[in-house]
Amino acid sequence: MTASGVDRQRWLVSALERYERPLVGYAYRLLGDLERARDVVQDTFLRLCQQEHAKLDGRVKEWLFAVCRHRAIDSLRKERRMDALGDREPAAAAPDRVEQREEESQVLARIRALPAREREVLRLKFHEGLSYRQISAVTELSTTNVGFLLHRAIRTLRRQLGDGVATTGRNPS
Repeated sequence: MTASGVDRQRWLVSALERYERPLVGYAYRLLGDLERARDVVQDTFLRLCQQEHAKLDGRVKEWLFAVCRHRAIDSLRKERRMDALGDREPAAAAPDRVEQREEESQVLARIRALPAREREVLRLKFHEGLSYRQISAVTELSTTNVGFLLHRAIRTLRRQLGDGVATTGRNPS
């Protein structure tokens, strides 16, 4: 194998090791089905294999999340088309976590009640650690809109739960 081939292989393995788990979690939250999430992530990495390393230099994380998001949305659209063709049981619910504290379950319930866009930007920011610019690239929203959605979601959570509860855990600033 040539030196550039070895570098490319290292780059791909590094991306897989670093981002596979966060991508599976992200896809799972979008799809609600672990096997479908793994399929979406596998497809995402297959697409990465087709990309030039230099083309994605410095943008691999946001590129992977954007592709994963698009593949998950495509999967949901396909599922809706299939559901329209015949009756199907709903996707299996996520397994319950063992005895979460009441405060955490309140926050999670409130987050689930947020509009889908606000939930998504919150998760990308605080769970996946993406910057506003990276979230913008993933969601195809402007960075201003990302900031607005984050601000509105945090404000809603603080209002519903009180400042002490909504700001426990990671700092939203």
